Amino acid sequence: MGIDQLINKAINAAILAGQKIMVVYASNDFEIVEKDDFSPLTKADHEAHLEIIKSLESTQIPVLSEEGIHLDFSERSLWKTFWLVDPLDGTKEFISRNGEFTVNIALIRENQPIAGVIYIPVSGELYVGIVGDGAWKMLNPELNSTFKQISENGTKLPITKSSAEYIVAASRSHLNAETLAFIDNMKRDHPELEISKKGSSLKMCMVAEGTASIYPKLGTTMEWDTAAGHAILKASGKNIFNTDLMSELTYNKENLQNPHFIAV
Repeated sequence: MGIDQLINKAINAAILAGQKIMVVYASNDFEIVEKDDFSPLTKADHEAHLEIIKSLESTQIPVLSEEGIHLDFSERSLWKTFWLVDPLDGTKEFISRNGEFTVNIALIRENQPIAGVIYIPVSGELYVGIVGDGAWKMLNPELNSTFKQISENGTKLPITKSSAEYIVAASRSHLNAETLAFIDNMKRDHPELEISKKGSSLKMCMVAEGTASIYPKLGTTMEWDTAAGHAILKASGKNIFNTDLMSELTYNKENLQNPHFIAV
């Protein structure tokens, strides 16, 4: 399969997973449990994971999902191409019912994201990008929508903004002192900057579409948190850098935790 055919599978997988999530979201029982790292896990995380695995099975490409089995690096290191998935990014936002959670699916090749899909189940917004081909946003895409259809009928990213405002995207639930200090330091060059707090990968979507100028993250994230957004950012002409603002984040490391980064 070509990249466009593969990303078509991911688009469909994200929408189907979003439907599973919304069934749980509308219920009164999220079946919340605590994982080993003390982060919450719900029935929606699990059902979205299973749906994505099933939807991507025909690609015959290995899947590394937050909610799946994490193979030892000795096995993962042999993967040249793989799917990197967060079935429900923003579980805390899901539990608090603020709508700021996403389905993230990225295609990784040679440790770099080459395509990605982010779907927001509550709003029905879908972001998709293929590096080299561009990135688009579409509202309420139908099942079996293709990248070609979305690129023809969606909104190309970034969206041109006439505003001169400097907007900093920041985490709603995980904004730490180090990131706040970094933002405060930016006020020297941008005294009128505004902070926009969002959950999940929505912050990377904001930078990709141009509604935020920068997203600094000086805290803990995992590879599945950033991969899909990274692909969409690159496809839109933006990127995610290490704090040196020169080298990019890489994927399928032995330790799946990301270093601190800046999306711009």
